[in-house]
Amino acid sequence: METIYFKEHECHTYGSLPAVGQKAPDFKLVTPDLKEVKNADYIGKRVVLNIFPSLDTPVCAASVRRFNQEMSKLENTEVLCVSMDLPFAAGRFCVAEGLERVTPASAFRSPEFVKNYGVQIVDGPLAGLLARAVVVIDGNGKVIYSDLVRNITEEPHYAEVVDVINRWPQEPCLPYS
Repeated sequence: METIYFKEHECHTYGSLPAVGQKAPDFKLVTPDLKEVKNADYIGKRVVLNIFPSLDTPVCAASVRRFNQEMSKLENTEVLCVSMDLPFAAGRFCVAEGLERVTPASAFRSPEFVKNYGVQIVDGPLAGLLARAVVVIDGNGKVIYSDLVRNITEEPHYAEVVDVINRWPQEPCLPYS
């Protein structure tokens, strides 16, 4: 369980983010076309999990726009924008905003994602939604960056994410085990 804040309200998460160096927990998320995406779909690519409460908030929407902009400069990197928003709504947002370098991915039917990544808020005004966090997974399925943003009203540390991706060596990719 981690402590985070929504404005001045103390809140807690279900668990903790996966640690840098460990194998990324399995996930299944749902895209706007109702296709399930999972870890194994991204073997050989770096994956940025931009996790947040809802696109219906200005900070969450700004993070999706910013990751779209930042990731357009990076090769071999996919961004999944993960929330509890319905996949249709997230898809409409990205189409309306012209965002083509990020993939909306809903956790609305993925209890294993919220459990394995420890990001569900369990109390406070946003209980049931996801905390703001970023996890970067390398092409071999190992976590290379993990950050839980302590105040939900603040944006992620974009420069840190880009720096980690630019510094991380491309290693030969092994199948997920």
